[in-house]
Order: sequence, then structure tokens, then C-alpha cells
Amino acid sequence: MPNKLSHRFCTAPLMDWSDRHCRYFWRLLSKNALLYTEMVTTGAILFGDRERHLDFDAAEQPVALQLGGSDPDDLARCAEIAEQWGYSEVNLNCGCPSDRVQKGRFGACLMAEPELVAECLGAMQSAVSIPVTVKHRIGIDDMEDYPGLVRFVEAQARAGVSTFIVHARKAWLNGLSPKENREVPPLKYEMVYQLKQDYPDLEIVLNGGINSIEECRQHLQQLDGVMLGRAAYQTPGILADVDAELFGGAPGPSPADVIRAMLPYIECELGKGQRLNHITRHMMGLFQGVPGARRFRRHLSEYAHTAGAGPEVLERALSLVTDAA
Repeated sequence: MPNKLSHRFCTAPLMDWSDRHCRYFWRLLSKNALLYTEMVTTGAILFGDRERHLDFDAAEQPVALQLGGSDPDDLARCAEIAEQWGYSEVNLNCGCPSDRVQKGRFGACLMAEPELVAECLGAMQSAVSIPVTVKHRIGIDDMEDYPGLVRFVEAQARAGVSTFIVHARKAWLNGLSPKENREVPPLKYEMVYQLKQDYPDLEIVLNGGINSIEECRQHLQQLDGVMLGRAAYQTPGILADVDAELFGGAPGPSPADVIRAMLPYIECELGKGQRLNHITRHMMGLFQGVPGARRFRRHLSEYAHTAGAGPEVLERALSLVTDAA
């Protein structure tokens, strides 16, 4: 089906980071960003604690579920469950380079099997009416650069996929750790630009190494969208500029306003048995570069994990910043 979601600005699927608390926090900063979950494996959904992996707050929308897997039937079933759960999109991970993921035969190693990926994506599309997209690298190991990327993309386009989120680094599956794979292989933005020039009807979204709104603007001159991962997490204040700078919307909230808006959510989640530090850990970088930011982080680090810690810990941390300002 035609993709009605805007991929102009997206936050990346980040293992152990982009959980539902993080996404709720991010949504307060930007109304227009498309938010992605952590990668969830098909096995976790079909055989695990489905609610823990899939539940989200309606305020997070639009939110996309990223799946890890390589069995077309399992992926189709999980895509169907994702649609029933209320997700706006389902995305297939063909970019994660970890050993654990490779052993499960999903992630970046799937780029070596473009026809299998096409079968998976075709099965997913047949099962749902929400958009089905794919996130992948520009290549893996000794796969020859641009021709290999084109072969992979063309196979998925023949299967009916129209949105490609491209991490502009090759993944080395042998010899580099997942962390090194995010930093060592060189970024090749020009390959992603070329892909868009050669396939103008496809929606091409760039991921990898983007650290500022200005960089987003530069890439958006040639591409349909950008996706930020670590920069959005470590310096979330960037997200407060997204709506005004990239969508022509109203200016985003101040960091202090975001903290105050989080308090009712925190109260509610603590009432369900959540711990304060599981929520505030995502907020550490909110005041990056602001006087008092270090005191803010230190206070949360020292007190948010303690038994019975409540919203007053966050309020006190906020007062340390405003006092410094």
C-alpha cells in the first residue's frame, strides 16, 4: 500500500535504549518524528512475553515496530500481531551485525540473501495493511559496493517495498564488534545519494553519523528522510528543534517543560510497579551544554535507583539546573 507515514525525520531502533519510556519522552520533544522500537525478534513475540515486548502508550504514535527474523511465515504472523497491537509500520532489520543476531540468521547477514529477504517482506505485506519497510546497510564484508547494494534494493522493490532506511556503513560480520561496526567502516553517504538518483520513485532514508539539525537539512536536499540514533539519545534536546526546523511547525518545548510533562507519566508508571531509574535513565542528556547539567545527571544517578524513589527526585534534579541558570 502507499506509505502515508512521513519518514522525513525518524529516531532509530536502539537496543536497550529506545524502549517505551524513552519513546514517550522523545514524543514530548517532537510531534512529527517517526519513532522506532528496539528490534524485537519473532521468537520473542510468538513464544515470549508479548505484552512486555509490544505494549506502548498511545501518545507515542506514530511508532513503528522493528522485527528481527528470517522465516517468512513467522514474520508475517508477527507483522499481523503488530498491526493488531496498533503499530503504524513494521520494519525488518537487515542491518544489525552482532554475533547473536547472525546465529539467529537475521540482521545484516540477510543482505547476502536478497531473495529470502524479498520473500520475507512479501509475506509481511500480504499479512497487513500498514506499511512494511526495511532497514539495511550499504553492504556486508566483501560484497562489492554499489552493484551489491543495488541488487539487494531491486529485489525488495520487486517485492513491493518502497521505503528503504539505509545505514551508510558497510557491516563487517567477521572481525568487528557491533560497537566497532557503528564507528569503524567509513560512512559513504554518496552511495545513498546515488541510490536515490537512480531510483527516484523509492523513498530513501539515511541513517548513520548524523549529529545535528543542520546535517539533517543538508541530507534532506538529496534524500527523503533522515534517521538519528545515538545523537537523539545522548543529546535529546536536538529533537526539540525538529518540528520547527524540519517541518515548519511550532518551536519545541523547553527542557524544563519536558521534565514537568514527564511527571504525570512517571507517577502513573510507578503506580504500575516501574522503577524511576528505568525511566529517567533516558533523560540524562536533556540539559547537555546547559549550566547545571552535570548536577542534574549526578542527582539522578545517585537517587533515581533507590527504593521508593518518586517524581520528587526528578523535580529536585530540575531545580539544580534552574538554580544554576
